[in-house]
Amino acid sequence: MRVLIGCATSCVTLEAFLARGHDAWQCDLLPADEPTNRHIQDDIRNVLSWGWDLLIVSNPPCTRLCRSGQRWLYGPGKSHPRKLPNGRTHASMIEEFDLGVEIFGACYNAPVPHIAVENPEMNIHARQAMPDLPRPQIVQPWWFGDPALKATGLYLRNLPELTATNRLEPPAKGTAERKEWEMIWRAPPGPDRWKIRSKTFPGMAEAWADQWGEHASTTALTA
Repeated sequence: MRVLIGCATSCVTLEAFLARGHDAWQCDLLPADEPTNRHIQDDIRNVLSWGWDLLIVSNPPCTRLCRSGQRWLYGPGKSHPRKLPNGRTHASMIEEFDLGVEIFGACYNAPVPHIAVENPEMNIHARQAMPDLPRPQIVQPWWFGDPALKATGLYLRNLPELTATNRLEPPAKGTAERKEWEMIWRAPPGPDRWKIRSKTFPGMAEAWADQWGEHASTTALTA
């Protein structure tokens, strides 16, 4: 299958699909984290029509679309934040929201037979902007052998929901091990926080490659 992993730089998902024999590529505005000739440095919207069989968008811009981002939105029908972050304006927040909706919509409605777009549960304004979206499947890295807590929403089109493959048992709350598992949402402010919070876990990437790659291949053979 010709597979595009969008909004990704880590090569984790790319390598999982390549290991299973797929013609896989990844695309992002930033360069790849490691040397590869399978990285397209471009706006994902420019490559969506290149004849892909399966599209997985790992980390589209979601800061303004997710529930935690709702408090910063302002405008007709939107909340009135008490205080904006330094250097930000109401107009810039709405501009980022509109861009997020545009990119998410372009990916989910791309001319690709099988699509999965990762995004947290959306806030009410994002839902209103994209009323036809299905509810996401919410999965956790620990379903697939990755010792971490990160509720991950998967918006699927012509793909089955993921099945847990190597389910772990999360540590008890308040323990040191639990805090290690919570490293994603505990990430401190800083220039690399976005990258930590957008981490793709290898176990989940392998589940994508195994389950969705097999589904897309089987569907193509029986079409």
